[in-house]
Amino acid sequence: MDDVAVRPERPEDRPALHRLNTAAFGRRAEADLVDAVRLAGAATLSLVAELQGEVVGHLLLSPVTVEGKPGLDAVGLGPMAVRPDLQGKGIGSLLVREGLAEMRRRQVAGVVVLGHPDYYPRFGFAHASRLRLRCEYDCPDEAFMALELSPGAFAGGGLVRYRAEFAATS
Repeated sequence: MDDVAVRPERPEDRPALHRLNTAAFGRRAEADLVDAVRLAGAATLSLVAELQGEVVGHLLLSPVTVEGKPGLDAVGLGPMAVRPDLQGKGIGSLLVREGLAEMRRRQVAGVVVLGHPDYYPRFGFAHASRLRLRCEYDCPDEAFMALELSPGAFAGGGLVRYRAEFAATS
């Protein structure tokens, strides 16, 4: 989709992002999570995909911590949402590529994602357990993935904790 533009979220996008996340996930939990992270001032990056002036995609990245690694600059990717009728057309991939590129520019050390195991490896993500990382949430091993943007960033592993807003809205 060559006519899709990716840009940072703006305040006037908020209602559209809430509707988009609700539609993409079929429930309000992810939309409420995005709102809560934003309200806490904790979004590392919030990207919007626009098609002909309409919000059709969204990606949120927010800080995570790794037990035993104080000061490690790492983020969690997600939620990521694309309008249901446009899923599978490359909008999500565009958002992820742009988000990871910006994290590299900001020299973020690593990114984790709790997501579809067939989707995220194309961006370099691998099972987090290979790096001895564990997710604070009970999830299948193959669904929790990590990407080191700085070699050795996750060396030694540890328990990954998301922001409190993630637990509060689940």
